[in-house]
Amino acid sequence: MRDFGGKLAVITGGGTGMGRALARQLIAEGCDVAACDILDDNLAETRRLCEQEAPQGRVITTHHCDVADEDAVNAFRDSVRSAHDTDHIDLLFNNAGIGGGGSFVNEESREEWERTFNICWFGVYNCARAFMPLLVASQDAHMINTSSVNGFWATLGPQSAHSAYSAAKFAVKGFSEALVNDFANNAPHVKVSVVMPGHIGTSIAINSGRIMRGGDYTPEDIEAMRKRYTALGMLDETVTDDQLREMVAQIGRGFRDNARTTAEDAASIILDGVREERWRILVGDDAHRLDEMVRETPEEAYSEAFMVRLREQQEWNLG
Repeated sequence: MRDFGGKLAVITGGGTGMGRALARQLIAEGCDVAACDILDDNLAETRRLCEQEAPQGRVITTHHCDVADEDAVNAFRDSVRSAHDTDHIDLLFNNAGIGGGGSFVNEESREEWERTFNICWFGVYNCARAFMPLLVASQDAHMINTSSVNGFWATLGPQSAHSAYSAAKFAVKGFSEALVNDFANNAPHVKVSVVMPGHIGTSIAINSGRIMRGGDYTPEDIEAMRKRYTALGMLDETVTDDQLREMVAQIGRGFRDNARTTAEDAASIILDGVREERWRILVGDDAHRLDEMVRETPEEAYSEAFMVRLREQQEWNLG
């Protein structure tokens, strides 16, 4: 698919970050877009920007959808069909995701762990299921599933549990790879790509908190965060609850603002990969280097020595 003009793209998690950047770049290239998100204010801003930048005749529709809810996803699909008066789509970007659910053992509640896993994995699965017939109905279609470097390296470092997110992103990677031959045998006009970004300048940390809590931190949230960041050596008993809240907010802003790869750059890399029909798209110099290092010494990937070598690489920045 060398040209996105006249195509119809569905994008989950379209309210901010890579989802918004994909929507803006696609519509600027003459593609119609249907974007969903669970945060309506973010989604409204994506729509405003796209309508402002869209070529004559191009359309963006926005839809509230929790991708972890299969019924909501099916309603989203039906809404796309109706709003765009179509029996097919050409591009499906399974992009929605949140962070959270660090430890399987004791850091977070079961509800937070499963909420993270269900959005990051079942969100991809539910949308793939719902939109598969519409992709097959296209003459030339492509499914793009966002995994992560945590889809091949299941940690943020030896002292930081990242189990729900990593498990989900491994599932996305495995599912996407399985579809390479599945599509080749049963729907050869449909392609698939798995996207594995490194540190991209997005608001995922900020938005994850809004989605998980829906408001201010509970005492249980504060206790869990205090335990987590104390274990990482980032605070001591003198830090107040208000200071802890501000520290977490600063971490979210820093993750967004200090990345070497912007969301816009990431979207361009992804779209280039789709044009080239690459099934494996690494995004960012840090992703490429980490991929090389894990392949070189897989048995050492979760050791402190590995992390020391990783931090020595100029390309790597944990934010």
